[in-house]
Amino acid sequence: MHGVVAGFSKFYLFQNQMIMRTYIISCMLLIGSALHAQVCGRVTNKSGEALQGVTVLWLNTQTAAETNAEGHFSLPATPSSRKLVVRSVGYKTDTVEAGNSHMEIELTDNLQLGEVTVVARDRGTFKLKSSLLNTEKITSAELCKAACCNLSESFATNPSVDVTYSDAATGAKQIKLLGLPGSYVQMLTENIPNFRGISAPYGMDYIPGSWMESIQVSKGTASVVNGYEAITGQINVEYKKPPTAEKLAVNLFSSDAGRFEANLTSAVRINPHLSGSVLMHASNESMLMDDNGDNFADFPATRQYNLINRWYYKKANFVSQLFVRALSEERQGGQINGAYKIDINSKRGEAFLKNSYVFDPNTGTSLALILSGSAHKQLSEYGTKRYDGEQNSVFSNLVFQSTLDVKHTFTSGINLNYDHYYEWMPSVQAPAFVRNETVAGFYTEYSYKPTANLMFMGGVRYDHNSLYGSLFTPRFHVKYALSDHLALRGTVGKGFRSPQILSEYNYFLAGNRSIVIASPPRMEEAWNYGISATYDLDLAGKEIMINGEWYYTNFLHQTIADMDSRPHQVIFDQMNGKSFSHSAQVEVSSEIVTGLTLNLAHRINIVKQTIGGVLRDKPLASRSKSLLGLSYQTPRKQWQFDYTAQLNGGGRMPDPDVQTPLWKRDFAPYTIMNAQVTKFFKKWSLYAGSENLTNFVQKNPIVEASDPDSPDFDASMVWGPIHGRKFYVGLRFAL
Repeated sequence: MHGVVAGFSKFYLFQNQMIMRTYIISCMLLIGSALHAQVCGRVTNKSGEALQGVTVLWLNTQTAAETNAEGHFSLPATPSSRKLVVRSVGYKTDTVEAGNSHMEIELTDNLQLGEVTVVARDRGTFKLKSSLLNTEKITSAELCKAACCNLSESFATNPSVDVTYSDAATGAKQIKLLGLPGSYVQMLTENIPNFRGISAPYGMDYIPGSWMESIQVSKGTASVVNGYEAITGQINVEYKKPPTAEKLAVNLFSSDAGRFEANLTSAVRINPHLSGSVLMHASNESMLMDDNGDNFADFPATRQYNLINRWYYKKANFVSQLFVRALSEERQGGQINGAYKIDINSKRGEAFLKNSYVFDPNTGTSLALILSGSAHKQLSEYGTKRYDGEQNSVFSNLVFQSTLDVKHTFTSGINLNYDHYYEWMPSVQAPAFVRNETVAGFYTEYSYKPTANLMFMGGVRYDHNSLYGSLFTPRFHVKYALSDHLALRGTVGKGFRSPQILSEYNYFLAGNRSIVIASPPRMEEAWNYGISATYDLDLAGKEIMINGEWYYTNFLHQTIADMDSRPHQVIFDQMNGKSFSHSAQVEVSSEIVTGLTLNLAHRINIVKQTIGGVLRDKPLASRSKSLLGLSYQTPRKQWQFDYTAQLNGGGRMPDPDVQTPLWKRDFAPYTIMNAQVTKFFKKWSLYAGSENLTNFVQKNPIVEASDPDSPDFDASMVWGPIHGRKFYVGLRFAL
């Protein structure tokens, strides 16, 4: 932690100097620009809480804006209308007269008092229509459709993001987007890069489901503001915030697999300007299950304690947020009756400070400073093998944003990122790996809206990486609304990623497949191209959303994990040939009858790499995925029934040993079904459900599980579920 504190001090002094310089430069840019009229305001509910994601548009036009996390909006004035339509799911649509000063708009809950009848239902997941990027928002309503104990389980009802186990012994999970591993997705919490390096294999389990306000999934290369790392997309998690969080919320969970979990959220308003909250989590998964009968625990016994304290201050045009977190987790797995054990202990601390000031609400001119730091330590034993790692990180970002006129908006800034790694893995080449990686960069993003239905955004950033030198990242996005119902989007851009072989792949130690680093890692580099179309159709009073998309990711440089050349090794080497991914998806969602929503999706993945001079399918990757989601809520929201079915296509396995093949060359398609029922009361609800209803389990996910000393012992051959049918019950309570 001493390194983090020292880093904070250096970066804080540097940022203070840059604040004034950036402000002076920005003021010079604004001189001579005629600032056209802007209409701005804030949208709240009856309790005065800010509402995010509210659509504000001029009556009888396509000119619209969306409120941010603080409920603020700003959109250009138009001579054709003086009335604003304000609408949001769960609230009554309102039409108000536009004012000449900052507007305060209050929306009313979409309820009919006396009957307490819900008129509209939150869809849970929806496309952000006004967003230039292909972004979908997953709300708390969607998260409540499944067990959703943590972030890794939040995508059970989502067709775009896959969550799989990295191996059959440690419980490490990885997401996949556009057919590629989660290492090519930039993970953000509150728009700050997080869970990188050592924390990546288990970071998905570090965010309890009941803590999340929403999740935003953006596909393709995203904004340049947060760095160069988004190659296939960004996933941003918004935690519950003190001004809008419940005074007291409790979520209790228990499953027949021996998992017990308690979550608590408490928020307090000190005065009109200051509020704070505490988020607590404790879970214990003590039973060692063995559904496939191989004498290995299907997933490790896990104990986790997780605590967040945050503060929110807002006065006039100034907003400040402070966030502090501490986490402790223990994982114990391996043989149920035997000497081979797995023990993984992780400790993590993180904090961030956000300060922002709005100079002119009419033009959205603002300056923000973000400081973030984390310290992570992992001690691991895999039988007789060890991996110990420490990572200290500091991130800072200074952002200036302004609207020059109704057609032109720009964002500029600088950021600095520092990572210190210490890793010890005696079985790989050297006893210790120590490295420091510093990245300093600046960026500019410019938006141009020539007409009400056409918008362009171009962004560039330049970074200097202390290990890999200069990096230039261009990105371009376009959105064209052919009508109020049909929108087309396109994107092209470059992304980079610094490979972290030991920290991201140490789970290979849960087996005897040796890790070989054939050549020094180099910066991974790829172009991503994508197009999408969103169409909403009003049929018999019911809205039908249709979305189609295609993305192509082409690597210029990539570190390949070669599991084919030698059956007892995984060889990390630089690509020598082509490596690319095609991902095409079609999705249809609608409320087909009152209270009953339907979600259908199908995706095809073509992911290929050159291995041994031959272009082949990437192993352990499904070629397709289909999803069916049904959710029914009774008219007075007394009951809710949710059902999800996923059909996962087959794929290729790594090449087995020719002399003694211990697994097949391909795996077959399989289906996973989940269901849940929820009973609602005034302040609380009860829910019960089942995961993996058909009890489908991959046979022999651990090769030679009977003999951990065998050279064939391997836990990395995972392509499907490794635990059987699971039942659970839970309780939610909120004030």
